[in-house]
Amino acid sequence: MKNEVMIVWSTDNRETAENMVLLYALNAKLKGWFDEVTLLIWGASQKLLVEDTYFQTKIKEISDAGVRVVACKKCSESLGIKGSLEACSVELFYTGVLLSDWAKSGKPLLTF
Repeated sequence: MKNEVMIVWSTDNRETAENMVLLYALNAKLKGWFDEVTLLIWGASQKLLVEDTYFQTKIKEISDAGVRVVACKKCSESLGIKGSLEACSVELFYTGVLLSDWAKSGKPLLTF
């Protein structure tokens, strides 16, 4: 059985994003703390991502390391950034069911 974690990144705080969310997601995968790591970009974090090339580069690095990077389509539509977010090469879909099923499963869920 795989050990998996989902990290929900919803804050637009740069320091938290850089020094907690993205750093942990990358290390959790590279250091083998979890077999599967999913990063869910939700809410205000989406705007930070599309407006800042530093975070776009970090997301590519994390994705290239094997972290599954997904984003909430509804959030992107509400923020008017769907096209910009699609250009960041993340999986974009309505994530309510994914998050709800994950929470019910008892698998680790970290939120920032």
